[in-house]
Amino acid sequence: MRICSLLPSGTEILFALGMGDEIIGVTDLCDYPPEVAGIRVVCRSRIDPSVMSSEEVEAEMSRILSSGESPYDLDVEWLREADPDLVLTQDLCYFCEVDASTVRQAVAPIPMPPRVLNLNPRTLDEILESFIEVGEACGAGDAAAGLVAGLGARIRAVEEKVSRASYRPAVFSLEGVNPLVIGGHWVTDLVSRAGGTLPDRFEAGCAAERIEWSEVVSAAPEILYVDLCSSDLARSVREIPWLASQPGWIELPAVQAGEVYLIDHTTLSRPGPRVVDGLELLAELTHPDLFSGHIPPGSVLKLDAERARGLPADRIGEAFAPWPSVSGAVMPEALGARVG
Repeated sequence: MRICSLLPSGTEILFALGMGDEIIGVTDLCDYPPEVAGIRVVCRSRIDPSVMSSEEVEAEMSRILSSGESPYDLDVEWLREADPDLVLTQDLCYFCEVDASTVRQAVAPIPMPPRVLNLNPRTLDEILESFIEVGEACGAGDAAAGLVAGLGARIRAVEEKVSRASYRPAVFSLEGVNPLVIGGHWVTDLVSRAGGTLPDRFEAGCAAERIEWSEVVSAAPEILYVDLCSSDLARSVREIPWLASQPGWIELPAVQAGEVYLIDHTTLSRPGPRVVDGLELLAELTHPDLFSGHIPPGSVLKLDAERARGLPADRIGEAFAPWPSVSGAVMPEALGARVG
């Protein structure tokens, strides 16, 4: 079978199902597992958030969309010549990957167009259902069922431990800064299942909507997660000064207690198999008395409240350190140097 995966989560699902050898095309954002590096890139983003601030990304995205252009360059000629049997895509978020309508238009001239499978899960349960859908589409139904069974067991193990918690702290999760965006869709589901309490209006599967800073202040979160979509820790360190400069930042219970965490996006912003890793990671951060061993080195930075009190907002990144502390971990200063 010849499969083109135009979204990173789809690529990860296919490899988890043992279908990696069937993939003939991917996007420039498909970077896991390592074996994907040898597959042809057929779609590239025109915006690189790794070297741009959130404000710059927002401005460039607005410019592109207002001009009627696409944020992605899809190699339509290759797609038509390659004649794949199956193409994985999405239309949940125009920023995340090329949308399904663009893909369908691109493959329409093919004499026998490939099946275009549109994956738009909004909750953890829907993510698991999408694995079954992909498995059935590529003849790997048994592998998909096995994958879902294993992941389901891990999810139930987290929920069972969380049920023992005597207290569920107030949590806020941000996947965008300047403009502020609440971590929606499955992220709210993960936060809740991990034992956190979100403001009532942010239910599992809700949109990742823009919010005002005043809403964060009003929520008075005891734990604040900054898990910027499509971003690594280096970018989060660059963005955190904007948050620290907002009125009421220092009074947030999470800031006072040092319960502010910068989280690498890879296990949270992709609705693939590793999303359960993200659930376990959040469970440990939310209830460290119940969980341990789920935070990979280099995936989380934690605010040192004592050190932060002596720093101006523009240097707040210096108050974050690897969590849990590990030998040889990358410090925020090194992260900043690496991205220039």
